[in-house]
Amino acid sequence: MNSTRLLLTPLAAAFFLVGTAQAYEPTREDTTYSVEEETFAGYFAPAEGDSRGSVLIIHDWDGLDDYERLRADMLAQQGFDAFAVDLFGQGNRPQALEDKQAATNRLYEDRERMRQLILAGLEEARAQGAHDATVVIGYCFGGSAALEFARWVEAEGIQGYASFHGGLDTPEGQQYASDTPPILIAHGGADSMISMQDVAQLANELEAADVTYEIGVYSGAPHAFSVFGSDAYHERADQRSWDTFMVFLNDFLVESSQ
Repeated sequence: MNSTRLLLTPLAAAFFLVGTAQAYEPTREDTTYSVEEETFAGYFAPAEGDSRGSVLIIHDWDGLDDYERLRADMLAQQGFDAFAVDLFGQGNRPQALEDKQAATNRLYEDRERMRQLILAGLEEARAQGAHDATVVIGYCFGGSAALEFARWVEAEGIQGYASFHGGLDTPEGQQYASDTPPILIAHGGADSMISMQDVAQLANELEAADVTYEIGVYSGAPHAFSVFGSDAYHERADQRSWDTFMVFLNDFLVESSQ
């Protein structure tokens, strides 16, 4: 019964929300928190009913906006506590291409800061009442950040990671540990920014490290294929990758949260 609920209801919600993107309104206000005297603004959507676990969502290079809030609300409807973390700082929601590049490059060039900000978001989520058993996910830049966090074995309670059309490169000097929790990769077959060679390289790394992983490649799907209402949106890839993610949560998060 629970497995069926996990698979079907999010798709119905997605169909509705894609068609009414302009009508979406977050169900609650952002929550502010501080990291070394700098203010950040995240979004917490508590589970409806008993919590099945929690999901930490890392935004793309636009910064935290209604896309991540919408995904958090969708997860909350399925019984997961969801917290969309802010890695850019309150009010920093870049619009121009060069500003987006600057915001992400700052973190790519200071990966210690990136990891600490993700950890701070995880701590804030738990302070807000999120379940300790957590899966960390990200979109585009956020997918890269989720994998960065996966290679840094510091946080307790992490049960898995998922990257949706995110960067897959492993920086020189880093590697995946054999005890890394399971990883899910959702990749567009028509992604012109991240190649199939990058996908194969990551698979080789995870195989060598004996990490449990799954990679879904969706034909015809470009980079950012899951972003509702965008030119890149690819309905089939979004639906199928979300289905797979729900199964991933059921397999690796729900059991551990009981």
